[in-house]
Amino acid sequence: MRRGTFKDETVDYAAVGATQAPDLMQYPPERSVPAEEAWRIGSGEERFTIAGEALLSWSAQREGGLTLADVRPAAGPSYTGVGYDGEGRPIAPSRLESDQRFAADGTPFVGPGTTVHLHGHAGRYRADAEARVISVIEDPRRVGFALGTVSGSVVSGEELFLLEWRDNDEVWFTVRAFDRPVAFLYRLFPAMVRQRRRELFSRYLRAISPMYTTPA
Repeated sequence: MRRGTFKDETVDYAAVGATQAPDLMQYPPERSVPAEEAWRIGSGEERFTIAGEALLSWSAQREGGLTLADVRPAAGPSYTGVGYDGEGRPIAPSRLESDQRFAADGTPFVGPGTTVHLHGHAGRYRADAEARVISVIEDPRRVGFALGTVSGSVVSGEELFLLEWRDNDEVWFTVRAFDRPVAFLYRLFPAMVRQRRRELFSRYLRAISPMYTTPA
């Protein structure tokens, strides 16, 4: 089967939330290339807390070499994003409105419905896009968010960034994604989609993990 959840007119793909589906790698959205990587980045509550704050303040993107512009929180309290449980099943939101937080430079933290313009490259691959935060997870042992493309990208799809503080005290950073090639060159050479994704994953890890440094 192919996955197709509800269609959200604010993004440019139909399978909204599919990055949280347990069978993403086996049954990706139609014409999409799925990807998933997980890394152990340390252990303990302090490591989890520090990494969570970094993740929700866009560090994976910014320290990964991308520039953020025009970060706009959702216009009103009615948009709460799509909520999911640990197995990827949609659930009702736990609150109607999130308190808005800001990074030291004044950039709004990740929040449901936030839109952002990303600019830059992942190696030799373009990473420009207008994107929207589809959902945010803030649980005692799980922190993360899903980011979907709106326009302006060479691919259409979604990324999930997830931190977990596991029962054995290890902290893991997982990134999942699916990409449907949009630009002509990427449709002509599908291998470029995978190469671009590998480069992005590597940069996200360097940004969040204390064991790596972000390349220039």
